[in-house]
Amino acid sequence: MIRLVLCAVTATLPTLGLADPGWTPLTGAEIRTALTGRTLVYLDKDDPTQRVDTIQDFRASGATLYTFKGRESWGYWRVENDQYCSQWPPNDLWACYGLERDGETVRFVGEHDDITVAQYAD
Repeated sequence: MIRLVLCAVTATLPTLGLADPGWTPLTGAEIRTALTGRTLVYLDKDDPTQRVDTIQDFRASGATLYTFKGRESWGYWRVENDQYCSQWPPNDLWACYGLERDGETVRFVGEHDDITVAQYAD
């Protein structure tokens, strides 16, 4: 009987939100603090221990500089409803993501649970 109870409890752990205990969702104010004046280096999707040649600088003005393999792209960022939002001209649409933090690592979580992970470069 004890084994059955342990199996049932263990099987429900991921559904209780305990699968990623280190990740903390950030509020709007926390997102501003986490990103303003900071630079992120993005991590490889298949091997999150490896950095890729992509960085993003978040300016207090709301401008953001995304650099991929030496190519620069300027966009805009803001916080809306406890989410990080960005816009990249010439597109005028804003895309928004939840932001979670685990120490010096952050991850952007999209509407369909697509995840991008980065670490602070500074």
